[in-house]
Amino acid sequence: MKRQKGEQNKLLTGGDSLMAYETEDQETQYCFPDINSSCVKGRSASHGYIIIYVFVSLLSAWTVFLNLLVIISISHFKKLHTPTNMIILSLSVADLLVGFIMPVEAIRLTETCWYFGDTFCSLYLLYIAVLLSASLSNFVLIALDRYVAVCHPLLYPQKITITKTLMSICLSWACFSAYNITFVIYNGYFDTLYKTDVCYGQCSFIMSFHWIVTDLFMSFIFPCFLIITLYLRIFYVVHQQVKVINSLMKAGKCVTEGSVKRKSESKAALTLGIIVSVYLLCWIPYYICTLTVSSSTIINVLTWVVYANSGLNPLVYALFYPSFKKTFKHILTLKILHSASSLINIFTES
Repeated sequence: MKRQKGEQNKLLTGGDSLMAYETEDQETQYCFPDINSSCVKGRSASHGYIIIYVFVSLLSAWTVFLNLLVIISISHFKKLHTPTNMIILSLSVADLLVGFIMPVEAIRLTETCWYFGDTFCSLYLLYIAVLLSASLSNFVLIALDRYVAVCHPLLYPQKITITKTLMSICLSWACFSAYNITFVIYNGYFDTLYKTDVCYGQCSFIMSFHWIVTDLFMSFIFPCFLIITLYLRIFYVVHQQVKVINSLMKAGKCVTEGSVKRKSESKAALTLGIIVSVYLLCWIPYYICTLTVSSSTIINVLTWVVYANSGLNPLVYALFYPSFKKTFKHILTLKILHSASSLINIFTES
């Protein structure tokens, strides 16, 4: 059963259709020789397989390991139990799950046949779609959280609480899961017009044009527009706040605790802005190329750039957040096994 998802079609199909080739015996090789509708195997270099699988294995291990550090840090240390970190926790869970499916995606993109059946193919493509949508929804929540913290600091404690944040996270996961399930059911079972000329042994997803436009707007254009708009406003307010605080300090005037807190919030917003910017830099070229470029090689390279983003986020936390750097050190040195380790003040110098 051939299935492909709109603007993510290349991400989910792995490129061009499988091409037949002849062996030394001049016989065409099929994925399933006993099935008449079987796809034809393609020719692949064995050394290329080794390079790809080593790269994917390292990337998968890196992504799982670093995101696991973030998840343990936020879950274990009480001082990290903040609304913003709850969203980061949700993002890390999505990135961790992406890391787990990287080997499967490597098999689908490099092997010329899909041997796991249509049911697993449908569930797998749905799994990827939900994770990618959840990641983007987390970035929207981060932008909203930082917008309130920086632009309306007095309202932040009342408007943004851990309970409300967790409810928002659960709601976003539920909504995007429902959307993608509807998407797969509609295109996979009711849009029979696009199921012709399909061979058995291929895992892909196709869709009608109106679904392409709808999904492009819902899954990318609107969320990215919202994120960019909020961060432009945040950066403007941050710039103004920093100018005021710096001018007060140069004049030798007393800087209030509230001003110091606003500067801290501004720094946090800028750091999270870096994470969002890295995300957009990974995704925008991919979306542009899927709509304009037909080369499967370019699409596959950009596909792995998108997946690599799941391993970059924890690295940004470690580089720009001293608190995360300290928690990572505690975890790796097994200090979290000590009694009352969850109550330590990770914001003080060691």
